[in-house]
Amino acid sequence: MTQDDREFLFRLLQTPSPTGFEMPGQRVWADYLRPLAAEVTCDAYGSTWATLKGKSDRTVMLTAHADEIGFMIKTIQQDGFIRIDRIGGSDTATARGRRLIFQGDKGPVRGIIGNTAIHLRRDNPGDEKAPQVHELWGDVGASNAREVTAMGLRVGHPAVYEDGPLELAHKRLVGRAIDNRIGSYIIAQVLKRIAKGRKKPGLTLICANMVQEEIGGNGAMMATYRLNPDVCICLDVTHATDTPGIDNSKFGTVKLGGGPTISHGTANHPLVVKRLIETATKGKIPVQHEASSRFTGTDTDKIFNQRGGVPSGLVSLPLRCMHSVVETAHLDDIARTIDLLTGFVMSLEAADRFHQSL
Repeated sequence: MTQDDREFLFRLLQTPSPTGFEMPGQRVWADYLRPLAAEVTCDAYGSTWATLKGKSDRTVMLTAHADEIGFMIKTIQQDGFIRIDRIGGSDTATARGRRLIFQGDKGPVRGIIGNTAIHLRRDNPGDEKAPQVHELWGDVGASNAREVTAMGLRVGHPAVYEDGPLELAHKRLVGRAIDNRIGSYIIAQVLKRIAKGRKKPGLTLICANMVQEEIGGNGAMMATYRLNPDVCICLDVTHATDTPGIDNSKFGTVKLGGGPTISHGTANHPLVVKRLIETATKGKIPVQHEASSRFTGTDTDKIFNQRGGVPSGLVSLPLRCMHSVVETAHLDDIARTIDLLTGFVMSLEAADRFHQSL
């Protein structure tokens, strides 16, 4: 990872882009790719894609999602405290006592989610349950509702945790929004590598950064219908199940540092999966395998069944502590995922058809 790439990644991770409010991060992503791509554009709701011309007009699409979890102002109380609601799958169990950045009309406003001291809570601390979202309260330093609105805040403004990225020992990357801003970074690096390479890809490459994945893949449905790719690889994160307290019989076995995972079943087209495995074998890229018995829980579920069907595969980056401010990824897994996706794209020729036969 070059210094320029690292700065781009950290800028992506630090830019607040909760579901429904992704454009700040999309602009960072688009600015990085404009010098490399033939075209960078977006649709009405903000899903953004960069196109790199290949030898054929047939297209391969790589996707990630741009949005992150967060909170939204639900009501502003007369005493100046703020009640909040969740955006996406924000975990209320880890919410109390955290710093927030609200995105207001006058710019960012710093605040906190309060935490009543353990001495004052009525419940026996040993019997406490995670708070419900309506029990959380925000504080931006105001004494009344008028002071809150004077800061440029109103009902409906979003917020994300203030925690930024950091690196731990042994190539660990930690922070909020790694789900799935790291995917945005990876597909950008694939396009960059191919654009700067000597060989032109056999298919035209579209790298698409989708909005609203955290609430059901709305952006992926809209953009895929419009772009109508011939084959697609969706990139997301998956649970690394190698930390204490996780039952592998329930959640499978995925190790941090073990390489990206390839999913099998449901939305994953067998011939696309086969090509991914062949690419990994040829490139000596370590991969792990996951079973998808009913659905993937990613944008792949909304992509593969558009129009007449898009042959699709899901590649995932192992991630510890998902939907928290200490999401943890491994730099080697990131590099290997870039290698795998680059190899897959470059393996494609115009004559390739991912179509089952009788």
